[in-house]
Amino acid sequence: MTDEPGAAKDAGKAEGASTTEGVGSSEAEARKLDAGDPGHRELFHIPAADGGDHPEVAYFAGNSLGLQPKATRDELLADVDAWARLGVEGHLEAARPWLSYHELLTGSAARLVGGLPSETIVMNSLTVNLHLLMVSFYRPSGLRRRILIEDSAFPSDSYAVRSQVRLHGRDPDDSVVRLRPREGENTLRTEDVIDQLTPDIALVLLGGVNYLTGELMDIPAITAAGHAAGAIVGWDLAHAAGNVPLSLHDWNVDFAAWCSYKYLNSGPGSLAGAFVHERHLADPTLQRFEGWWSTEAATRFEMAAVSRPPATAEAWQVSNPPIFSMSPVRTSLELFDKVGMPTLRERSVRLTAYLEKLLDEIVPTRPLEVITPRAADQRGAQLSLRIGSGKAGELAHRLRHEHGVIADAREPDVLRLAPVPLYSSYHDCWRAAVALAQAVPEDA
Repeated sequence: MTDEPGAAKDAGKAEGASTTEGVGSSEAEARKLDAGDPGHRELFHIPAADGGDHPEVAYFAGNSLGLQPKATRDELLADVDAWARLGVEGHLEAARPWLSYHELLTGSAARLVGGLPSETIVMNSLTVNLHLLMVSFYRPSGLRRRILIEDSAFPSDSYAVRSQVRLHGRDPDDSVVRLRPREGENTLRTEDVIDQLTPDIALVLLGGVNYLTGELMDIPAITAAGHAAGAIVGWDLAHAAGNVPLSLHDWNVDFAAWCSYKYLNSGPGSLAGAFVHERHLADPTLQRFEGWWSTEAATRFEMAAVSRPPATAEAWQVSNPPIFSMSPVRTSLELFDKVGMPTLRERSVRLTAYLEKLLDEIVPTRPLEVITPRAADQRGAQLSLRIGSGKAGELAHRLRHEHGVIADAREPDVLRLAPVPLYSSYHDCWRAAVALAQAVPEDA
């Protein structure tokens, strides 16, 4: 079984080949692995290649933007057609009524992150959700005023926490504590994070999987330690949702937010998700920004002047949901429900380990360094390479246009490869290793 047009012809050429440009593993081996562990590539649109010897790209940028499920177009057009046929009556009469459309996503989203339906909501964009949640959960008082983040946090998170600190009239250079790895190391150690949980920390806000290095943080251990230190603990799960199994409710996480356009394949700039632990849901002391969709659905159309928020995560909604943005999220979440995160995680571990093995064959003789943890339980579907030349963007350009391999560059010197278990293949991994071997000269 193969998963790429023209694969049979290419496999025939490869059977006798054992090495290619320093890659010791054969193309035939990759094809054999795909036959026994194929994933669900047939459910996705794979872009055509504009370089290299293959008709489709080897796509490793799913940690930046996931590929489009084939079901997305028809499902979205069905919702658009309801508008054409029904006009305003689509709020109640569409096959998927718009008034309650967001509820179609809640159960699947909750299962994805290990939350209760009452704790989970799909709404807004990631950074908007972080701001709405920090309004409730970052309440500096006295000595306890600081926010703990990783120094390599995605810039949006850094901007968000600094602006929240300023909102409270404080100096972000004093009130934002940035965690750095030990000298000579690339990733954070859990014990070093815990050591920074001093009495002045009001909020811990870390990435569940670091966007740059691909490190999977020990979410339950850090959450427990943060609570023991008296802090609120929230998580940015942009690179974790749909990538690694999560159990936010059982881990006692206070709040979390995630986007859906990376591993969740819901389209560029698509809607995000939010989680609030049930112990906070009926807390009358929590401050919260509110709007029409923050009030209980049963009395929403009474047009009352005062909100009556439900004791669920829906209380953090502000505006009515954009139906045409929710449609691709619903389609994607249904796919995750069908395949299941445990199954995806198992294939992810195998696929990432195979890519790591291939990189191990070429990295030692080239100015390349894998900066992602080697332990499977400390990473998701991503391996990050530090480029000795410091020209990550230039290398990504060459990989795409000369080899048909789409990777993701983070300037100045990090190239990210994400073998996504839903649609990436072992043959993709082999192509990426061969392309890197050809594009990066060996050390003199």
